[in-house]
Amino acid sequence: MKLSIERSALLKAVGQAQSVVERRNTIPILANVLIEAEGDQASFRATDLDIEVVDEAPAKVERAGATTVNAVTLHEIVRKLPDGSLVTLTDDGASGRMTVEAGRSNFSLATLPREDFPVMATSEYEANFVCSAPVLRRLFDKSKFAISTEETRYYLNGVYMHIADANGGQVLRCVATDGHRLARIDADMPAGAEGLPGVIVPRKTVGELRKLLDDDDAEIAVSVSETKIRFAAPGITLTSKVIDGTFPDYTRVIPSGNTRRLEVDAAEFAKAVDRVATVSSERSRAVKLSLDEDRLVLSVNAPDSGAAEEELAVAYGDDALEIGFNAKYLLEIASQVDRENAVFLFNSSGDPTLMREGNDETAVYVVMPMRV
Repeated sequence: MKLSIERSALLKAVGQAQSVVERRNTIPILANVLIEAEGDQASFRATDLDIEVVDEAPAKVERAGATTVNAVTLHEIVRKLPDGSLVTLTDDGASGRMTVEAGRSNFSLATLPREDFPVMATSEYEANFVCSAPVLRRLFDKSKFAISTEETRYYLNGVYMHIADANGGQVLRCVATDGHRLARIDADMPAGAEGLPGVIVPRKTVGELRKLLDDDDAEIAVSVSETKIRFAAPGITLTSKVIDGTFPDYTRVIPSGNTRRLEVDAAEFAKAVDRVATVSSERSRAVKLSLDEDRLVLSVNAPDSGAAEEELAVAYGDDALEIGFNAKYLLEIASQVDRENAVFLFNSSGDPTLMREGNDETAVYVVMPMRV
């Protein structure tokens, strides 16, 4: 195999590959990227047995072939090469080495046989649809903060993607929760998504997927089966197993009878929470919200380090209320708001609180209160 490729194209392809491979693994081949060169392009494939990513890049192929080399090492080499350089990758297939040449730099890397590289089995997909990158980005970006990190409740370690009924029609919905907060984000249902089985997309896959969604003009082909999900953008395909578990009935924890309505400037609110939480030694310290007519007082009382208080002008016309929240959770939810105002709907100091972006009901957040 011998090919020449632009440094920038190689860096992008290998960068995606090296982020998928597991740093600590007992199977040496899983640390490698499979490079296949044919025609006028090269493909770079990496897997951790749960996720597989294939990135294609234009290349000048002098001799078709394939080999595998350590993904992290290759990425570090390419990252340190000068901008605009042309990189030549050569593997004679006999020496067990691949050379990387660019300008006056020359590297020789150990290879492993391509036959040992595990390729994820193809799947029969039950639903195939196309979705624009900004729509998918919104669905996952706004929900992923609520993914649980508890290994015991593994079925919460991802984003639940499914078709749901809303306002007399059907929507494509993503939900994540860790038991303390919940995010539910809706988008118009794309054509072809009708038969979509509900799947839990793992946390690592959500992180890798984000790299495919930066191009606002990209159309992403999504294929879903009971066990796998595949996202294909121009030049790159990400395939992942889904979490084998049942996502809980999240509709039961979304309150419908909360009537006390607070409207506040989302950016000002987030800054104020951040400021008063500074005196708290632990990030999980509760912030108390004291509500009265058109007035909100945020306060933190940390006996070992001090106290803080800040007042905000808000729109609130219901009975006075005092309620406490984890400062970190409040900040994460407030940071999801794209519009100017955040609307909080309360019931009592012990009940879950609902948060929306203005009157938009396609993004709904729930946060459990804390005792203060």
